Amino acid sequence: MNAAELWNNYKKINPAIGDEIDAWAFGVAPDELAQLVVDGIKTATASAYDLYQIDDEPIPEVGTYDVILDGNGRAVCIIKITKVSIVPFHQVSVEHAFKEGEGDRSLSYWRQAHRDFFEPYFEECGLAFNEDSQIVLEEFEVVYPLD
Repeated sequence: MNAAELWNNYKKINPAIGDEIDAWAFGVAPDELAQLVVDGIKTATASAYDLYQIDDEPIPEVGTYDVILDGNGRAVCIIKITKVSIVPFHQVSVEHAFKEGEGDRSLSYWRQAHRDFFEPYFEECGLAFNEDSQIVLEEFEVVYPLD
């Protein structure tokens, strides 16, 4: 099922979601991470504030909905964003790392995995990633799983 089909199915239940669809896949291991979301293990994610600025993209907002895609662009579920905060990389908490549900769910795993993910993107944009780089932290809940 594609994102529009899943969105329209959910819209029958919750017409307030509107027509604008924001659909995306996780940057690393999209199938694995999408499954963690569906399984209720992954309830948070993180992205780099500077990259939103460069791409002229809006920061996620509480109360909005997103379609999560797998690695083949198929819709997996719809999430509702429940919390958004922006903190320096070095201030990401143990709790947030655990909510991301990846690896052993530790902060040390989270930091290494995200440093490895962010550094090449920053370099590509002519920026230097460091401990003070601002990170957009999102928490979410699944509101519509694909049967």
